[in-house]
Amino acid sequence: MELIKKRKHYFLIFVFGLLILSIVIFISASFGSADITFNQFMAIILNKIPFLRENFQSQEIIKSHEIIIWNIRLPRIILAGLVGMALSVVGAVFQGIFKNPMADPYVIGISSGAALGATITIVSGLSSSFFGFAFITIGSFLGATFTVFLVYKIAKAGTKLPTVTLLLSGIAISQLWSSLNSILMIFNKDKIEKIIFWVMGSISAASWRQVLLVFPVVIIGSGILYIFSRDLNVMLMGDETAKTLGINTEAIKKILIAVCSLIIGTVVSVSGLIGFVGLIIPHIIRLLIGPDHRLLIPFSALGGTIFLIICDTISRTLLAPSEIPVGAVTALFGAPYFIYLLDKHKKVKI
Repeated sequence: MELIKKRKHYFLIFVFGLLILSIVIFISASFGSADITFNQFMAIILNKIPFLRENFQSQEIIKSHEIIIWNIRLPRIILAGLVGMALSVVGAVFQGIFKNPMADPYVIGISSGAALGATITIVSGLSSSFFGFAFITIGSFLGATFTVFLVYKIAKAGTKLPTVTLLLSGIAISQLWSSLNSILMIFNKDKIEKIIFWVMGSISAASWRQVLLVFPVVIIGSGILYIFSRDLNVMLMGDETAKTLGINTEAIKKILIAVCSLIIGTVVSVSGLIGFVGLIIPHIIRLLIGPDHRLLIPFSALGGTIFLIICDTISRTLLAPSEIPVGAVTALFGAPYFIYLLDKHKKVKI
């Protein structure tokens, strides 16, 4: 009986969170250089639904507003939500795998690999597209994927994948890629502004094509990670304990890291480097609802979606018509919280 009440309680909280997400989306879509009211936004959206469009008079909808909402703001809001969801879910899983609340999606060098891939693409002057996808997207994805493969090969010891070795390998490769990235920036000063803007993270180039690329990877990938939520709960008690309970920890680590890397490589390729989301959101959710990954993963997904939509709205409206990289906005929230975590962790150690 108590279990049923608890499930109902968390279900109601999640539904309330979805309501907040809907409000955030509506408010975000109404903000911008073009003055579009909430009623106009609703009319534009509902006019796209076949069974409802006859209830709205076409003269209520201004064509330019429809283009702004449907082709610019909505894909950007949805993409921001998907990126935030991906970073938060992967952050929750990484914190479970490494048993460390300060682990985040970039802990094994994925971000540096993606940055190097994007920088190489930019300095090479590849501005066209391949099957509709910009070369910078392809370059960053390949850079992230190659980095994961390289770190995995270095860290692997026989059939095992030691957590400490994996972390150290990620740090080493990350530093190597960062140094190469800096060298490329020095020798290509005419393109340094574009490189820095991408490295700091931005969703300004969002399109429906990018949404269609990211959506299946994030949704299916998050679903796969959720399937292993019970195993993650057992692994929190220690690898040896998990093994005695019949959990193949090494195999599960490989699967989880592979899925997480695919998700992060995909979202980084369209958004650049957006830090701290995967660090602070899962940690806050864990403080609120506990360490059970069956709740932690879906609530982190919801929290990350809301958080990054808000941050991206701030980034594009605070100094409009100019824009702040969304990675800078998330850092303003995340860096102080990270310092707090470090201080708290230090006191616990003492």
